[in-house]
Amino acid sequence: MKDVVISGTGLYNPPHIITNAELVESFNAYVALHNERHAEAIAAGHVEALQLSSVEFIEKASGIQRRHVIDKAGVLDPTRMRPRFAPRPDEQLSLMAELGVAGARDALRAAGKTGADIDGVLCAAANMQRAYPAMACEIQAAIGAKGYGFDMNVACSSATFGIEQAVNAVKSGSARCVLVVNPEITSAHLEWRDRDCHFIFGDVCTAVIVEAADTATSADRWRVLGTRLHTQFSNHIRNNAGFLNRCEDTDPDARDKTFRQEGRKVFKEVVPVAAAHIERHLADLGLKPAEVQRYWLHQANLGMNQLVVKKLLGDWDSRRAPVILDDYANTASAGSIIAFHLHHADMAAGERGVICSFGAGYSVGSVVVEKVAA
Repeated sequence: MKDVVISGTGLYNPPHIITNAELVESFNAYVALHNERHAEAIAAGHVEALQLSSVEFIEKASGIQRRHVIDKAGVLDPTRMRPRFAPRPDEQLSLMAELGVAGARDALRAAGKTGADIDGVLCAAANMQRAYPAMACEIQAAIGAKGYGFDMNVACSSATFGIEQAVNAVKSGSARCVLVVNPEITSAHLEWRDRDCHFIFGDVCTAVIVEAADTATSADRWRVLGTRLHTQFSNHIRNNAGFLNRCEDTDPDARDKTFRQEGRKVFKEVVPVAAAHIERHLADLGLKPAEVQRYWLHQANLGMNQLVVKKLLGDWDSRRAPVILDDYANTASAGSIIAFHLHHADMAAGERGVICSFGAGYSVGSVVVEKVAA
């Protein structure tokens, strides 16, 4: 089996930023409109009055301060409360592929590669713009890659699950150099009118180049020591939007057609699963949690990450487990990759880290890496 490395990562940030203050102002304006419109029904007890949000509530619940989005005006319009995207003809690059290409090109630059060096493209994200043709195939064509491409969706663990598929492809010889790209347009699946989750998500695209160690030329190389995946079914994070909806004669704007979760249950159940998963993975590689210098964890909730790290190391250490939630919010599968992309340059050859995601499914994916000497 070949040694496999991550030889480059990429990051694309959409053009707009929404602060918590802006989001709260918009949400509270929507609440006022809703409560006024349904005043009689609320007074009669037939409709529940909506509660106002606040910056303090958001930051205490999540640690999030702002988020990047593709469209700001539609989200902040209290009469709309969702992004406004213009439809594109089939001949034009689709929106999701556009993000994917931007992230991919950044990763290619970092790895010292061109599109022609890529012979496998995985588009791994929590949501796909369409069923077919695959987004990966469109991205593959746009960057001039060879070989094959396919889409995969494991919610917030899509990126780490994609990395394992890329590593296995290189090890087996079915590909030489694989692009794993994560265009996350989470603003489109978020229910911006729900106080419990309206602040959670932001848009972004990350990308990772995975290749055989003997073909890598970049100075920034990370040997993949091991990958591990785990899933167990849970309904506590769910989105029922799909191609069968039109046949069920259901409301396409019904609450279950966007992101929803039972947050307290998710927190209680996922943290021990994620911590135990990492600990077992490291043990099988002959490592203890204390021997790992950096943990690039899924970025969903500050309290969740703090508790995972405490279970592994005994105490919270923000340097050992960098947080990007304050600036990016939850970006689904891209979160742990953003953390890795932004917080690994200070590490020395021989130092190790864990890229780990956890989300709906439940799904947990971990990638253990070691810095290679330049």
